[in-house]
Amino acid sequence: MTAPTFSQLVALRKDWIEQELKPWCTAARLADLKMAELEWPDIAGKVAPDATLWAWAWSRFPALVHPELGQIDETREVVVMLHDGRRVVGFPDARQSRQGTLVVFSRQAGALPRYADAGPFVIDDIAQITRLE
Repeated sequence: MTAPTFSQLVALRKDWIEQELKPWCTAARLADLKMAELEWPDIAGKVAPDATLWAWAWSRFPALVHPELGQIDETREVVVMLHDGRRVVGFPDARQSRQGTLVVFSRQAGALPRYADAGPFVIDDIAQITRLE
Protein backbone atom coordinates (compact mmCIF):
# COMPACT_ATOMS: atom_id res chain seq x y z
CA MET A 1 0.00 0.00 0.00
CA THR A 2 1.37 3.39 -0.94
CA ALA A 3 1.13 6.44 1.28
CA PRO A 4 -1.31 9.12 0.21
CA THR A 5 0.10 12.27 -1.33
CA PHE A 6 0.02 15.50 0.61
CA SER A 7 -2.76 16.78 -1.67
CA GLN A 8 -4.80 13.69 -0.85
CA LEU A 9 -4.26 14.25 2.88
CA VAL A 10 -5.42 17.85 2.54
CA ALA A 11 -8.54 16.71 0.68
CA LEU A 12 -9.25 14.08 3.36
CA ARG A 13 -8.89 16.70 6.10
CA LYS A 14 -11.27 19.09 4.32
CA ASP A 15 -13.78 16.28 3.85
CA TRP A 16 -13.52 15.36 7.55
CA ILE A 17 -14.18 18.96 8.57
CA GLU A 18 -17.22 19.22 6.27
CA GLN A 19 -18.65 15.74 6.88
CA GLU A 20 -17.82 15.19 10.56
CA LEU A 21 -16.70 18.29 12.46
CA LYS A 22 -19.28 20.82 11.24
CA PRO A 23 -22.24 18.46 11.75
CA TRP A 24 -20.92 17.56 15.20
CA CYS A 25 -20.83 21.26 16.16
CA THR A 26 -24.46 21.71 15.12
CA ALA A 27 -25.60 19.00 17.53
CA ALA A 28 -23.08 18.97 20.41
CA ARG A 29 -23.98 19.97 23.96
CA LEU A 30 -22.42 23.10 25.44
CA ALA A 31 -20.06 21.17 27.74
CA ASP A 32 -18.63 19.26 24.76
CA LEU A 33 -18.32 22.45 22.69
CA LYS A 34 -16.35 24.12 25.48
CA MET A 35 -14.04 21.11 25.75
CA ALA A 36 -13.53 21.20 21.97
CA GLU A 37 -12.69 24.91 22.13
CA LEU A 38 -9.75 24.16 24.43
CA GLU A 39 -8.29 21.79 21.83
CA TRP A 40 -9.51 23.69 18.75
CA PRO A 41 -6.08 24.46 17.22
CA ASP A 42 -5.28 20.72 17.30
CA ILE A 43 -8.71 19.72 15.99
CA ALA A 44 -9.52 22.35 13.39
CA GLY A 45 -6.20 24.03 12.70
CA LYS A 46 -5.25 27.66 13.02
CA VAL A 47 -8.75 29.10 12.83
CA ALA A 48 -10.54 31.15 15.44
CA PRO A 49 -13.17 29.22 17.43
CA ASP A 50 -15.58 32.19 17.13
CA ALA A 51 -15.44 31.99 13.34
CA THR A 52 -15.77 28.22 13.15
CA LEU A 53 -16.74 26.23 16.27
CA TRP A 54 -19.27 28.73 17.66
CA ALA A 55 -20.55 29.84 14.25
CA TRP A 56 -21.15 26.20 13.32
CA ALA A 57 -22.78 25.52 16.70
CA TRP A 58 -25.19 28.45 16.27
CA SER A 59 -25.98 27.34 12.71
CA ARG A 60 -28.30 24.71 14.24
CA PHE A 61 -30.66 27.71 14.32
CA PRO A 62 -30.57 28.95 10.70
CA ALA A 63 -32.69 32.03 11.50
CA LEU A 64 -29.96 33.25 13.86
CA VAL A 65 -26.90 33.01 11.60
CA HIS A 66 -26.26 35.19 8.56
CA PRO A 67 -25.88 32.66 5.72
CA GLU A 68 -23.06 34.46 3.91
CA LEU A 69 -21.12 35.78 6.91
CA GLY A 70 -21.41 32.66 9.05
CA GLN A 71 -22.00 34.61 12.24
CA ILE A 72 -24.89 35.74 14.42
CA ASP A 73 -27.04 38.18 12.45
CA GLU A 74 -27.84 41.24 14.58
CA THR A 75 -29.94 42.94 11.91
CA ARG A 76 -33.05 40.78 12.15
CA GLU A 77 -35.41 40.49 15.08
CA VAL A 78 -35.90 36.91 16.25
CA VAL A 79 -38.16 34.88 18.51
CA VAL A 80 -36.23 32.63 20.88
CA MET A 81 -38.22 29.69 22.23
CA LEU A 82 -36.71 27.99 25.25
CA HIS A 83 -37.29 24.38 26.28
CA ASP A 84 -38.98 25.59 29.48
CA GLY A 85 -41.66 27.40 27.43
CA ARG A 86 -40.35 30.95 27.76
CA ARG A 87 -40.43 33.12 24.64
CA VAL A 88 -38.13 36.10 24.07
CA VAL A 89 -38.36 38.53 21.16
CA GLY A 90 -35.51 40.83 20.23
CA PHE A 91 -32.33 41.45 18.30
CA PRO A 92 -29.38 39.11 18.92
CA ASP A 93 -26.29 40.78 20.36
CA ALA A 94 -23.30 39.04 18.79
CA ARG A 95 -20.76 40.89 20.94
CA GLN A 96 -22.29 39.68 24.19
CA SER A 97 -23.17 36.22 22.89
CA ARG A 98 -20.10 34.19 23.76
CA GLN A 99 -19.17 30.54 24.18
CA GLY A 100 -22.60 29.06 23.61
CA THR A 101 -24.70 31.73 25.29
CA LEU A 102 -27.08 34.07 23.48
CA VAL A 103 -27.96 37.59 24.59
CA VAL A 104 -30.94 39.32 22.98
CA PHE A 105 -31.67 43.06 23.02
CA SER A 106 -35.36 42.89 23.84
CA ARG A 107 -38.23 45.34 24.17
CA GLN A 108 -39.49 45.42 27.75
CA ALA A 109 -43.15 45.52 28.75
CA GLY A 110 -44.51 48.86 29.83
CA ALA A 111 -46.09 52.09 28.65
CA LEU A 112 -42.84 53.55 27.30
CA PRO A 113 -40.73 51.70 24.77
CA ARG A 114 -37.72 50.44 26.66
CA TYR A 115 -35.09 47.92 25.62
CA ALA A 116 -32.80 45.81 27.74
CA ASP A 117 -30.62 42.74 27.45
CA ALA A 118 -32.38 39.41 27.89
CA GLY A 119 -30.34 36.36 28.70
CA PRO A 120 -27.82 34.99 28.46
CA PHE A 121 -29.53 31.86 27.18
CA VAL A 122 -27.47 28.68 26.99
CA ILE A 123 -27.50 26.97 23.59
CA ASP A 124 -28.71 23.74 25.23
CA ASP A 125 -31.79 25.54 26.64
CA ILE A 126 -32.92 26.95 23.28
CA ALA A 127 -35.55 24.88 21.48
CA GLN A 128 -36.05 27.05 18.41
CA ILE A 129 -35.21 30.44 16.93
CA THR A 130 -37.32 32.01 14.19
CA ARG A 131 -37.16 35.36 12.45
CA LEU A 132 -39.87 37.83 13.30
CA GLU A 133 -41.50 38.90 10.07
